[in-house]
Amino acid sequence: MDANISTDLKYGMPFFSYKNKMCCYLWKDKKTNGPYIGIVEGNRIHHPQLEKGNRSRMKILRVDPNLDIDIETIGEILRSMIALYKDGTIKTK
Repeated sequence: MDANISTDLKYGMPFFSYKNKMCCYLWKDKKTNGPYIGIVEGNRIHHPQLEKGNRSRMKILRVDPNLDIDIETIGEILRSMIALYKDGTIKTK
């Protein structure tokens, strides 16, 4: 989605960074074992499918492994996330 995004393995999970600043990750819910995409600065993104829960900074997008991935929704959220870094809302090095 953007040439400035890189991948890494941190805390035992796949992480994605924008200009070396962590921006999202893939993980699974401890209770349901269901996968989700975590958005590090999700509190700055307003999307009806993002869940805040009791997190102060992050939001998650649950992915149902039994259904096709909603690539349009994921793309919309990721574009919103990238915009935060590009417009300077979230400072990068």
